[in-house]
Amino acid sequence: YDIAKKLNITAATVSRALNNNPRISDATRKLVMETAASMGYTQNKLALALKSGKSNLVGVIVPYIDTSFFASIIRGIEEALYPEGYNVIICQTHETQEREIATVNTLLNAQVDGILMSVSKSSKETTHFDHILNKKIPLVFFDRRKNVKGVSSVTIDDFDGGYIATKHLIEQGCKKIAHLSGDWSLEIYKKRFEGYKQALLDNGLEFDEKYLLHVKSDTAAGKSAVDNLMKLDEKPDAIFSSSDFVALGAIQRLQELGIHLPDEFCVVGFSNEPFTQLMELSISSVDQAPLDMGKMAAKVFLDQVTGVGKVKIEQKVELTPHLIVRKSSSKSTVKEPVK
Repeated sequence: YDIAKKLNITAATVSRALNNNPRISDATRKLVMETAASMGYTQNKLALALKSGKSNLVGVIVPYIDTSFFASIIRGIEEALYPEGYNVIICQTHETQEREIATVNTLLNAQVDGILMSVSKSSKETTHFDHILNKKIPLVFFDRRKNVKGVSSVTIDDFDGGYIATKHLIEQGCKKIAHLSGDWSLEIYKKRFEGYKQALLDNGLEFDEKYLLHVKSDTAAGKSAVDNLMKLDEKPDAIFSSSDFVALGAIQRLQELGIHLPDEFCVVGFSNEPFTQLMELSISSVDQAPLDMGKMAAKVFLDQVTGVGKVKIEQKVELTPHLIVRKSSSKSTVKEPVK
């Protein structure tokens, strides 16, 4: 209206010129654009989204942004979506369902074109997911997911990750392998345990519950777990941890106890965090390929919004994990990733 008043033309003419309507002459369009620039005019993106039904914004929800794993996923998503004209809004839940629900509502109010998320470990309800689907907005889970009909997901084969990690330890001669697992309310940790257990059985070793500990995903939990394991009459000779941070704490305590790795004890973690390769005793770990996971999650979203007829076909993508063997578990000369 301000531009129209200054140029003594109608607001409708200004609107058409700003949106490159062919009904407006080049001279008028140029005059309007120059005036708009001189007055510092910018389009109201929210109003434009309400009118067009497309905001070119995608919400990305993660438990935390200050971890290498989720930061790499976000990078992968952004790298795949930006060339397609999308910008991302990043939100974190701090592992609480309350914030997860509030974040979903905030993104819906921002008129996002899609939501890509890794669910919080305290998430029990699914009504907020239904709310997204009812608005016909694409929802894609990555890493952590819920079984919600019609929702696509991109995960790693956590069962296989647990299996190859445990199999590697058995191949190093370990026979009493402890498993430090996470919260089983998250499917990823339960699947890693199932892979661990199956690898034991397939290689003639019995699963012993005393070697299974549920711990938090931090170094303090790893240290405490080793203290508990070393109290057993039959002490373990290896640890497969579902978290690199727990594995780090376990290694620190083992070294404090004078236990030599890997000759006396082997440790394998999960996630391939950057610090695992930078330590003097580098840590073997299952690589989750977070950058690829992020790019694939973005691709699944794009398939839904740009496919022929925009048919929303549910996709369940499972990436293949790779074990990166390093000093903490390598009794032999194995240097290549075990696949």
